[in-house]
Amino acid sequence: MDNRHDILQLLRQVAEGAVPPEEALIQLKTAPFEDLGYAKVDLHRSVRQGAAEVIYGAGKTPEQIAGIAGAMGERGCQNILITRLSPEAAELVGKSVPLDYHPIPKAAIAFPGERRELGRIVVATGGTSDMPVAEEAALTAEVLGNRVTRLYDVGVSGLHRLLANLEPLMSARCVVAVAGMEGALASVIGGLVDCPVVAVPTSVGYGANFGGLSALLAMLNSCASGCSVVNIDNGFGAGYLASMINQMEGIS
Repeated sequence: MDNRHDILQLLRQVAEGAVPPEEALIQLKTAPFEDLGYAKVDLHRSVRQGAAEVIYGAGKTPEQIAGIAGAMGERGCQNILITRLSPEAAELVGKSVPLDYHPIPKAAIAFPGERRELGRIVVATGGTSDMPVAEEAALTAEVLGNRVTRLYDVGVSGLHRLLANLEPLMSARCVVAVAGMEGALASVIGGLVDCPVVAVPTSVGYGANFGGLSALLAMLNSCASGCSVVNIDNGFGAGYLASMINQMEGIS
């Protein structure tokens, strides 16, 4: 089974007498993972967590990425997210599996299909240079079935740009604040909204920003309540967490 929603539907069909228990047992007896030698593909990830396994592309060969994605696709998985995928690797992987590549976040969607669009997540950046990390967060959230609004280049050096977008911020269920330099954007947004803020420090900055450490420490010390922080340049982690927050109301 592809996800827990499919399993729930199957169990309802058994309860209604539409599907014999023996047939349901066959469908549920699939292996929890597939051993490819170089990877053990977690085929029950979506059952446990509500989302299929995400493929981390950095450090893997195109052949390995294609093999993992292909094994998941054979089991009916769609919208398989591949992060940190170079354009060169994407070109090779795309020869083996259907692939929708996004060059700015260097991420791809294998076996693209229809997606849900639940709630609203806002992804905001301090500057245009933060877009690669922000797009990784936004794409991750979209693949996981969320409606995403992008507010880019609304940093505190021109605060009026942020204040001109209060409506989408106020109606969001979660905001992802992506910023380098001094990382002040997360605190400002955290003081405006009534929803959780996921702060993402980026390695964008001059001199003594120490590869994003200055933004990380500033966000960790934010005076705004309800502001959590992921690691430097971790757009994927922020998008995933924002998705879980946004969809909490739908979990039963």
